[in-house]
Amino acid sequence: MNNSGSVRELLTAQKSRLEALKQRHSHLSSRIEQAYKSPSTTDFYLRQLKKEKLMLKEQIEGIRASEAASA
Repeated sequence: MNNSGSVRELLTAQKSRLEALKQRHSHLSSRIEQAYKSPSTTDFYLRQLKKEKLMLKEQIEGIRASEAASA
């Protein structure tokens, strides 16, 4: 396989990863919103959800930054 094929595959994989991260981030937003509405939700659980959401956001921003740098 030549370099352009490898680069294309890498970009496709990166785009797929970005979309998956964005979906998980959106899903976590919904879970956090639902957790706020539930009186049985603990602060610990909310913190865990928010931490996970922040980690996803940082990964998304990292991918976007690397895309911008390579463009």
